[in-house]
Amino acid sequence: MKSFPIKFVGGRVVKTGIAVFLTSIICQWLNWPAVFAVITAIVTIEPTVSDSIKKGLVRFPATAIGSAYAVLFIFLFGNSPFTYTAAALCTIITCFKLNLRDGLLVATLTSVAMIEVIHSNYFIAFFIRLGTTSIGLLVSTLVNMFVLPPNYSKTIMSNIQSLLKMTGEELDTLTKEIFISEGKKKNHDRIRQTFSLLKKELDHTEMLLQFQKEESKYHRFDEEEQKVYNTEQDQLSKLRLIHYHIGNLIGTPLHTVSWEQDQCNKLIQAVSSLADTMKQPSHFRLNKHREQVHELMDQFWASKNVAETKQETTQNSNLFSAEIIILYELLSIYNLVESLLIDAKK
Repeated sequence: MKSFPIKFVGGRVVKTGIAVFLTSIICQWLNWPAVFAVITAIVTIEPTVSDSIKKGLVRFPATAIGSAYAVLFIFLFGNSPFTYTAAALCTIITCFKLNLRDGLLVATLTSVAMIEVIHSNYFIAFFIRLGTTSIGLLVSTLVNMFVLPPNYSKTIMSNIQSLLKMTGEELDTLTKEIFISEGKKKNHDRIRQTFSLLKKELDHTEMLLQFQKEESKYHRFDEEEQKVYNTEQDQLSKLRLIHYHIGNLIGTPLHTVSWEQDQCNKLIQAVSSLADTMKQPSHFRLNKHREQVHELMDQFWASKNVAETKQETTQNSNLFSAEIIILYELLSIYNLVESLLIDAKK
């Protein structure tokens, strides 16, 4: 199954390089050791400016804690194995207790790295570490904000198109599996695996959509960008609903289906046509689509009448037969696909 690469990786590499360069220059100008500032700058380049600021506000006090422990234990025990161990453990425990987990790694690295370079003037060394940390945080946040600002819109739209295509492929395979017994167990297992992978890709795309929303706090959407964002959000929501209905189809007791072969063939043909429009949206024809919906509706009501008659005859309390569930789920998917493809053309 196709994977969705995160498109912003290249941008983050460039921004990390710029942040490291600028941080090093500033530290050199101040005659401060650059290594701690550079470490902070590297880890503070996040997918969004919002994340950089939020995590930066956690990393600063965490680094202060790590620096303080380094100064304390080197004053007490000098440069010894116990000093490294105590500084690292105390930093980790304190950060956990204070819920500063996002700053734990930087704080611990700073704590153990400081032990090697502190020989005197402990108080001044402590404040220099805070200064270099501040430089790394500030520079990386500003670079993230103004250099290649994160924009996930193209990636989101590309993912939505790919998800629609793969969902169509899964629906086509599932419909044939419903009516063709040969290799049923093997196909059903494969369908469940595909269903699970599709959910992960939906979750990933939703994460990018959330990134885009967070980014709008610092780079406000204009009217067109807001419209695009709303469209992406709506389309992803509909894809999730389609995925939900396919999940219901997968969980339907298929062994109880009792349609005639010609009814099965009509359904396979109708759903294959639907899947084709999902894989190739340019093939979508509204009139043909609605004709198929009317045919499915007729079959739905006919199946409902059969189920009601059977219920009265056999005293069966279950009105929702496999046939009714399948037709209901397919009609729901038809409705969602129609809405999704019509909106995409606007």
